Amino acid sequence: MTRQQLLILCVGNPNPTSPVVAWSLFDGTGRTTAMAGDSETPPYESIFAAMKDGWRVIQVPQLVPAAPGQEHQTAFLRFEYVLEKLIDTGDRRV
Repeated sequence: MTRQQLLILCVGNPNPTSPVVAWSLFDGTGRTTAMAGDSETPPYESIFAAMKDGWRVIQVPQLVPAAPGQEHQTAFLRFEYVLEKLIDTGDRRV
């Protein structure tokens, strides 16, 4: 049976080679129980590194210009990528 893993990586700018600044992993296989912020080191250095390890990008950040006068305000992490990997769990039940 195939199960989905989702990896959400936030980077410093929209370039897929830029460094990861925040991340979360959601494992539909049940094999890992990682939580956001439970590690000092991100699982990958960049989006591109995750792609080279078999992760598929399924969502890229929407590039929206800042409102006039708000260019230097901080808010949510804007450059969020959603990646997925399909894992064969070996379970043949339907």
